Amino acid sequence: MLPIEQRLALSTCWCSARHTDGYEMLAEIRALGFARAELSHGIRVSLVPGILKAVEDGLIEISSIHNFCPLPSFVSHAAPNLYQPSAKAERPNWLRHSLQTLEFAGRVGASHVVMHSGSVPFRFRSPAAALEAGNSPATFAAQTAALLRLRSAARRPLQHILSSYAELAPEAERRGLLLGVENREGVLELPLDAEFPAFFADVAPGPAIRYWHDTGHAQIKHRLGLLHHEQHLESLAEHLIGFHLHDVNEAGKDHQVPGSGSVDFAMVRRFVRPEHTLVLEPSPRLTRDEILRSQAYLLDLLA
Repeated sequence: MLPIEQRLALSTCWCSARHTDGYEMLAEIRALGFARAELSHGIRVSLVPGILKAVEDGLIEISSIHNFCPLPSFVSHAAPNLYQPSAKAERPNWLRHSLQTLEFAGRVGASHVVMHSGSVPFRFRSPAAALEAGNSPATFAAQTAALLRLRSAARRPLQHILSSYAELAPEAERRGLLLGVENREGVLELPLDAEFPAFFADVAPGPAIRYWHDTGHAQIKHRLGLLHHEQHLESLAEHLIGFHLHDVNEAGKDHQVPGSGSVDFAMVRRFVRPEHTLVLEPSPRLTRDEILRSQAYLLDLLA
């Protein structure tokens, strides 16, 4: 088993927007003491040559990449939900750009691809406001009704998602890649948290489709009463392949310094296994010193 110092990666979401050269971007991450990086969903095509050179030179390893990576050539900012597999009309573009992401994963030596799976569209009377109001005696009835409406509306988009992954999974398996379906912070995003176990029961058979746990997203939903963080992890432990590690502050903002907010990282630690991919995913607003503090906290926690 690799020591934790060699396993922990830093996501390029922290610095990709302020770099014009991919080599310099990865050199900055390596200079902070990270042996690995995750290429997040803000990788513009212009960064690709430098990234490939950094990998070829052995500057750093790429632990994982985040669909879509690189971004379509006409996109200059992070856009992970540009095309959604939950929308029938968007599925062809989602599949085309996802296949390009799988090809790029092979070029940079990544073994894991983090996936977003779309959302439930509402033209009118979206249940989002009721779900985001939180679970209290005053809001319980409204949140319960909103969840029932959301689950009903999610059925057709979920079938589109299952069909989309069924198309993508064979190519991922052929390339030896694992697709990590990420839990999301948006209350209308899919799969719904309570239905992740059913999703993995229904998804096309094969080893490629797995679960990617984002600590901040789960904690946001925990605060809203939409899931219990520990129970959610417990229910999906057998499918788990990796983590995005970050905290949530008192205002409910995620991508904060681990250990500074409300995420119970001692609890999260109990679910970490030697084969899991571990990625620090900080806000680009965090300073260099805050990144080093985050790194020190996680190395101590996970040692």
